[in-house]
Amino acid sequence: MSAVGKLALYAVVAALAAGLGLLAATRWSAPPGPERALMLDQPRPLPEFALTDHTGAAFGPARLRGHWTFLFFGFTHCPDVCPTTLQTLAQARAALEDLSPDQRPAVVMVSVDPGRDTPAQLAGYVPYFDPEFLGVVGAEEALRPLTSSLGVAYGYTPAADGVGYTVDHTAAIFLVDPAGRLAAVFGTPHRAGEIAADYRAVLAAAG
Repeated sequence: MSAVGKLALYAVVAALAAGLGLLAATRWSAPPGPERALMLDQPRPLPEFALTDHTGAAFGPARLRGHWTFLFFGFTHCPDVCPTTLQTLAQARAALEDLSPDQRPAVVMVSVDPGRDTPAQLAGYVPYFDPEFLGVVGAEEALRPLTSSLGVAYGYTPAADGVGYTVDHTAAIFLVDPAGRLAAVFGTPHRAGEIAADYRAVLAAAG
């Protein structure tokens, strides 16, 4: 092989090595995704809906823009899952106190028991877990666009003692991004440390 040919070969090999090195560096430097949460490749816009928060103010898609939000569906008469989840979210949020204010997530519990959960009822319940938590409620027809979009199921079952009823509902936590889009879903079981770690991973991936 001529000297010119050897130089050309060396140049190709060097270029390939540089390209492979850059590719490897890109792959290794990419932020890791969440361990347990399901992060959507393309965040999904939420539909229009009109609910009321526990202060009596209107609550629609615009209230979910400009910040990250954990959405949870529950009800104030829930004996176990709802208070446990709200407490877990309070602990997860406390573990994220080092983040900038625009990165710290809001927490909203959407009631699936509009027959009993008035704004006043939510006001005496949801902020107990964290003063910044918000309770939201609306008639069933007002809830339907949001619950259908997120795949949230719920139903009413007579209580075991024959007095009143309980509500069976989806227990997942939904993460909404600052553009008001569904960004990730956190399945059960919920653990504060894992939620906080996965939330940081979603933030890193979102850039």
